[in-house]
Amino acid sequence: MARAGLTPELVVAEASRLCDEKGFDALSLAAVAKRFGVATPSLYKHVAGLDELHRRVALAAVDDLTERLSAAAVGRSRGRAVHALFEAYRGYAHEHPGRYTALQRAPRLNDPEAQAEFARPVEVIASVLRGFDIPQERMVHTIRALRSALHGFIDLETHGGFGMPESVDESYTLLVEGFVRVLQQWPARGDD
Repeated sequence: MARAGLTPELVVAEASRLCDEKGFDALSLAAVAKRFGVATPSLYKHVAGLDELHRRVALAAVDDLTERLSAAAVGRSRGRAVHALFEAYRGYAHEHPGRYTALQRAPRLNDPEAQAEFARPVEVIASVLRGFDIPQERMVHTIRALRSALHGFIDLETHGGFGMPESVDESYTLLVEGFVRVLQQWPARGDD
């Protein structure tokens, strides 16, 4: 019998916590059901299955990250805004490692709701980058470069890839400052 008061939102919230504790790949309906003290089939009243649960955890994470990035960027421009975005992004990855992993999987092309949601944090980043006069036709490429730099550093950091004694925080600050300098001279249309 389903626990009284169980809702899709509660199931997604608990699944999100589970992802952060055990990893996104450890998410299962059985593990979530166990946390609520219900039988696994009881969850099907709230989510259609594991794929739907993965999707909903990712959508909740996108919403959280968008809020964090937006709050970081408010009132800042150019270099200060980029520094704030990088710090917010890294902070989210450290605080919510399972949810962060959920964000790394692009939504399906046949899921317009998820496509629209995943576009929200990208728009926050694009709004900051517009302060550098990045041409619109170069915006996607610029965001991919920024995201690759961020994710590469965070992935190495969280998987123990930085074994030398120098400060990882200082390295991150240098990465951010380097990216800001690159943005200040980002290639315009047709520049090589």
